[in-house]
Amino acid sequence: MVKNSKFLQLIKKYTSLKVRFYFIYKNKHYFINNGHFKSGFSSKITITKNRDNIMSGFSKMGFLFDEIIRMRIVGYSDKKNNDELLYTLNLIPLNRKIRALLDWKVFSPEYTREMSRLFEVRNALNHAVSIDNVHYTPNKEVSLSSQTGFKKFKLDFERSWKKLLQVYAEEQKPVYLQLEKLLTQ
Repeated sequence: MVKNSKFLQLIKKYTSLKVRFYFIYKNKHYFINNGHFKSGFSSKITITKNRDNIMSGFSKMGFLFDEIIRMRIVGYSDKKNNDELLYTLNLIPLNRKIRALLDWKVFSPEYTREMSRLFEVRNALNHAVSIDNVHYTPNKEVSLSSQTGFKKFKLDFERSWKKLLQVYAEEQKPVYLQLEKLLTQ
């Protein structure tokens, strides 16, 4: 997590910098991209029994996966190599990104298994009109349309989101330190 408000003031002051950095500061999310400073996602995510809401949650997770991978490879760069990397990341299936994050020891094996089970729901929802015929398999298969099945899915999803935010905050530290050094020179 970004540690001081001076950084926030500096980054707003130097929005002309051509950087890309999605960061979390005091549970608030910010995104600086190509000279534009914006608010990001909410740290709190609420999953409802609605296909679009669930897909939106998965989209946010996928965005953070891409940002972790991008930060590890190009830091806060907003040069052409960054655009090419983002293009390439869009071609890579999410299960391969999850596997890369495991291989890099960003995700633990347990967390990787949790993510893989959750993203099986995403894959099923991609081919479904509603959640009625979608199943989740944490230990035993449950239907998302059932009260207990959805409750289990929701609890696991929201817990995994919180963990992802913790992982992200840890992964942003080196980039934050690089940017802080650049801004205070």
